Amino acid sequence: MSFPKNFYWGGALAANQCEGAYNEGGRGLIMSDVSTAGAKDRLRSITYIDPATQQIKRGPIFHKIPKGCHGIVLEDEYYPNHVAIDFYHRYKEDIRLLAELGINMLRISISWARIFPKGDELTPNQEGLNFYHKVFEELHYYGIEPLVTIVHNEIPLYLEETYGGWQNRKVIECFDRYCETIFKEYKGVVKYWLTINEINQLLLVFDFMDKNVSSGLYQNSFQQLHHQFVASSHAVKKAHEIDPNNQVGCMLCGVTSYPFTCDPKDIEANQHYWQKVIYYCSDVMCRGEYPYYAQRLWKQYDVQLEISEQDKKDLKEGTVDFYSFSYYATSCTTTHQDASKANGHFALGAKNPYLDYTDWGSATDAQGLRYFMNEIYGRYQLPLMIVENGLGTSDQCIDGKIHDDYRIQYHKQHLQAMSKAIEDGVELIAYNPWGIIDLISASTGEMAKRYGFIYVDRDNEGNGTLDRICKDSYYWYQTIIKNNGNE
Repeated sequence: MSFPKNFYWGGALAANQCEGAYNEGGRGLIMSDVSTAGAKDRLRSITYIDPATQQIKRGPIFHKIPKGCHGIVLEDEYYPNHVAIDFYHRYKEDIRLLAELGINMLRISISWARIFPKGDELTPNQEGLNFYHKVFEELHYYGIEPLVTIVHNEIPLYLEETYGGWQNRKVIECFDRYCETIFKEYKGVVKYWLTINEINQLLLVFDFMDKNVSSGLYQNSFQQLHHQFVASSHAVKKAHEIDPNNQVGCMLCGVTSYPFTCDPKDIEANQHYWQKVIYYCSDVMCRGEYPYYAQRLWKQYDVQLEISEQDKKDLKEGTVDFYSFSYYATSCTTTHQDASKANGHFALGAKNPYLDYTDWGSATDAQGLRYFMNEIYGRYQLPLMIVENGLGTSDQCIDGKIHDDYRIQYHKQHLQAMSKAIEDGVELIAYNPWGIIDLISASTGEMAKRYGFIYVDRDNEGNGTLDRICKDSYYWYQTIIKNNGNE
């Protein structure tokens, strides 16, 4: 295989899925703090209280808490993210294990609610700032470059409840203050930044919903996304202003979609899928303006976008320095109603008969990664980072060992695809597999769905020692890194 000399071999974590310590260090509440445990066949729920009636209620995860209500933590309920894998207290042990693994980059996120507990304060929480200083200091001690996500699927819950989250332009102002604070605080400490994790999720979820959803939902989603685009452009400009060495990237959920048949209707439907799910977001963030087909999408979903001339100027001036993405699965687009359905992690549409599917419904498709990389690099000619990739599945710990040949095989196939894309001429600069240490699943709250090269002794009910155990894949990846992918 062929990888550049200064290639970043890393891994990825997220604050809300690994840190725990939800009520320590002055941190404010986030949505996952009021999200119960689920399973692969059962969604998590959100617990909240209606102040008018004092009734405790539950709603589905990924939905907003109703206006006027407040998220609440119930004493007799299990919330997996409260402890997660306790990275907050064990970060030194975890970083040492990652250093022994040999990585030279670690993607983590800063919890906005640790820096500004409510989100709209004027003064940051010093204890939160100090915690990340200690994490970054530990990383640099071992020669590991931090890659920091500014917002990874969480904002302070107060901003959701009080302002309606990203629906409200006021949140851009709060985000601007948060960004300026961390850019100044960690100047010279953090060079690589990602603005908003999987920003295209707001468009992906349309395909998970009932086809009869109201047009108001689409209006809200596109408007939220616009506010995120503007906020991201502000972050890019501010990062460069504070430190010209800063490099800021977008982060999208990478989904390669194929036409299910050679029916021209399927070909066109697949083109429209790419435009909506992938290019709509990245065209704005990489090119600095809405693409020509945006008008068709807005008309299709009855969207009247509120966009100012200043917004347009900001988008043009705040384009990203590199393109980062997650990659797990591929999909098939079809207009044919009789096709067998896929139903997994962003694996919607028709089921691809040429691919294998995991227990959680994802299509394993390394070749699709090479295809995606060529499409994106050909469109933007920006350096690429893979910042999430991996196999989420169950592991068995027997006599203190985890033999995960299936995970090794998965990563081997994807590394080969990456190598071929590099030979194609794609500029790939980093590989950060997801959940390099086992962590809490965002969608189900499970520990059973494991991605890591390092096992964490904790089960779906919160039992276990939290001890770390290196899997067979840890030692395999260690060899890959040592030989820069050549063995």
